[in-house]
Amino acid sequence: MAGVEAPRRQGRPLPPGRGGPPGPPPPPPKAASRFEPVDREKTCPLLLRVFTKIGGHHTDADFAVRGKEPKDEVQIYTWKDATLRELTDLVKEVAPEARRRDAMLSFAFVYPDKHGRFVVKEVGRTSSYPNGRRPDSGVKALAELSFQIGDYLDVAII
Repeated sequence: MAGVEAPRRQGRPLPPGRGGPPGPPPPPPKAASRFEPVDREKTCPLLLRVFTKIGGHHTDADFAVRGKEPKDEVQIYTWKDATLRELTDLVKEVAPEARRRDAMLSFAFVYPDKHGRFVVKEVGRTSSYPNGRRPDSGVKALAELSFQIGDYLDVAII
């Protein structure tokens, strides 16, 4: 359509043009956090069923029959904004092996897949006593890791 002018926008005048090619495009906006912090004074906590095992994670077969989950269960009331560091400290209260200086804790979510079979998926690791030389996933929150209410948490103490 030759000869048709686009309507001119009202408002601020455009800055004067600089000579030369245009610069790189602006960076995309940073994605907002995928979860909102919880007001723990006003929000009811959720029940998190935590299963601990020394040396490695439980297998998906250990969770195959409802009601016959592993016996080493700890029930924790917490919120979706709880970090893996907070959970590490709670596990250390009930599992003496997790208190060792060189202990590592590996966290995995246990949830049913679309066929109803349980899946054990590792989501992070923390050290029992963190230090700057060994970074871990302690700052990650459950909601950040796509935790769904009803999932179990399997903790391998290594």
